[in-house]
Amino acid sequence: MAETIQFELVSPARLVKSEPVEMVVVPGSEGNFGVLPRHAPLLSTVRPGVIDIYTAGVISERIFVAGGFCEVNGETCTLLAEEAMPLPEVTSELVAERRRAAEDRLQEAETPAEKAAAEAALTVVNAMAAALN
Repeated sequence: MAETIQFELVSPARLVKSEPVEMVVVPGSEGNFGVLPRHAPLLSTVRPGVIDIYTAGVISERIFVAGGFCEVNGETCTLLAEEAMPLPEVTSELVAERRRAAEDRLQEAETPAEKAAAEAALTVVNAMAAALN
């Protein structure tokens, strides 16, 4: 049996996943990074993208995250995500709907904070669109 690391994915709504995995690949802000058992301690911001979870040497699950923070030590990898959903739930219809909403918010933005929030939503939508390919 392969050595494992405990992976926990938490969104504001719920605990999405908590299980031992062989490896998890996280979309870090400086680039993707793989986490294996006995990984060196690490704190990283997470950009919008797809997490790949490996079991039995292959990708067993893919989950889209809209950004967040990741903490790694030798025994656990904990990712606090702004939003998380299984990749099969990311559809072209969902992307189109969210793109329209984000573009509307951007056009209606009156303050720098509103504009920044709308631009952040567009960044997430663009990552979702990329994940579909």
